[in-house]
Amino acid sequence: MTQTPKKLLLVGATGLVGRHVLQRALADPRVDTIVAPTRRALPMHARLSSPPVDYERLDEEAGWWRADAVICTLGTTLRTAGSEAAFRRVDHDYPLAVARWAHAHGTPTYVLNSAIGADAASRFFYNRVKGELENALRQVGFDALTLVRPGVIGGHRDEFRLGERVIVSALRVAGPLLPRRWRLNPAANIARSLLEAALAPQPGVRVIASEKMA
Repeated sequence: MTQTPKKLLLVGATGLVGRHVLQRALADPRVDTIVAPTRRALPMHARLSSPPVDYERLDEEAGWWRADAVICTLGTTLRTAGSEAAFRRVDHDYPLAVARWAHAHGTPTYVLNSAIGADAASRFFYNRVKGELENALRQVGFDALTLVRPGVIGGHRDEFRLGERVIVSALRVAGPLLPRRWRLNPAANIARSLLEAALAPQPGVRVIASEKMA
């Protein structure tokens, strides 16, 4: 049975994982259209639309909210954001706002690139914000919600992160000796999990753990 090609809404398409998702989606015959709202223009492609977006002033009536699935790879670091409040806006408020408006327009599936330690009760700010977002998304009402929880992400970023590069280098050396849960997760592997969850959604809430992407 031939599957009807799908329309995807991808937010965070210019980041490390988002770029891999976009590349895979454009090459996948199951995808008919990709809408990737961005602050800076993306290369032109026949199946790609990249409307300009300001996450502080989302257009609630934009036609692109209605899709078959949302893939969210939005995220920053506390250092880049500059404050806990700014970090929360990017890693919690923006993904949740996208979820609510997409759901309101009839999008049934949401796939989030979260984090291995996501826990609303965590004493670590980063993990707590990720956990609070996951909990909030569970309340939105999607038919299918997938929470992808990678560990340390491997790949080349446009943004220089010294601490992350040190950890990535160490994990590349020690990886074979570590439990799969703590091994490096290449961005391409994470992107594959995100895209498959969007194109073959499972009803209810599903978690994809880091060991599945090592």
